[in-house]
Amino acid sequence: MGKIFSPGKLLLTSEYAVLDGALALALPTKLGQEFFFEEIEDGNSHISWIALHQESLWLNVQIEYRNWEIINANIPEAAFILKVLKNVQQLSSIRFKGNNSYLLRTNLQFPANFGLGSSSTLMNNLAEWAQVDPFRLNEISLGGSGYDIAVAKEKSAILYQNSGNERFIEKVVFNPDFRNDLIFIHLNQKQDSREGINLYRSKEKSATLIEEFSNITKELLNCKDLEKFSELMGIHERKLSAFLGITAVKEKYFENCPVFVKSLGAWGGDFVLSRKFSGFQDYFSGKGFSAIFEWDDLIG
Repeated sequence: MGKIFSPGKLLLTSEYAVLDGALALALPTKLGQEFFFEEIEDGNSHISWIALHQESLWLNVQIEYRNWEIINANIPEAAFILKVLKNVQQLSSIRFKGNNSYLLRTNLQFPANFGLGSSSTLMNNLAEWAQVDPFRLNEISLGGSGYDIAVAKEKSAILYQNSGNERFIEKVVFNPDFRNDLIFIHLNQKQDSREGINLYRSKEKSATLIEEFSNITKELLNCKDLEKFSELMGIHERKLSAFLGITAVKEKYFENCPVFVKSLGAWGGDFVLSRKFSGFQDYFSGKGFSAIFEWDDLIG
C-alpha cells in the first residue's frame, strides 16, 4: 500500500487580503494528513474510502464509480467525498478510468477543529496520487486563495501571492531566533472560513490595504527582533480589524494581556499567535484556553 503525506498550515500574515493579491507568509505544521492507497485489478469499479481522525474511524464510504453511486452511506460527508473523487476522475488520465477497485484510507493527524487544513491536505494528497494540479482540484471542489494548497504541496514555509491569473509561490526559511518566545493558543472552536471570506468580500476592495499587508509580510520575513515582530503583529491586527469591522481577538478575549495576540487565518476561531510573558500559562488557562503550544511543538 502506497503512502502520501501533506502537512497542515498556519497563515501568519494577510488573512483574507490574500484573496485580493496581498503577499502572505504561511507556515507548515508538523502534523498533517496521511493518504494510503492500493489499486486492485478485480473488475469491480469499487472504491473503499476509510477516513480516520487521529487513528480513530470517522467515515467509511463504499462507492461504485462507473455510475458514481454511494453504496452504504447517505450523509453530507459521504456526498463530499463522492464529489471530490468525481473531480479527480475528471482531471486525471490514470485514476478511475478502468474497472479496477481502489482501497483508499486517510488519517488526519490533528483534531479536526484545529483549522490546520483538513481539506487542503486532502486535496493535495489526492492530486499527488492522481497526478493532477492540486490548485485546479481545489478550485473546482472547494475554492479559496490556494495558499493552503501551496503549503501542502511545497511542504515548506512559503511566500504566496495571487496576481490576476498568475500565482507566485516562493519557498522560504522562517525560523526566527526568537521563535522559542512565541506561543500558539487554540481558541477551542473551528471557525467557518467561508463566513469570514464572505464578510471580507462584502467590503469595498482596498488596494492600499493590500499593499500595506504585503509590506508587513516583507518586513516580517526579515525581522530579527522580537519587539519589532510584536509591533508588526499588532499593526496587522488593528488594520484588519478596522477594515472588517470586527473586534480583534485581543480585545474580545484578552483585553488585559500585556503582549500582542494575533489571529491566524479565519477570525473568531482556530489558532492565535502570542508571546511568552511572566505567568502566561496561568493567564491563558484562566481565560479558558489551555491548549498552548510552543513553536517547535507545532511548526514543521
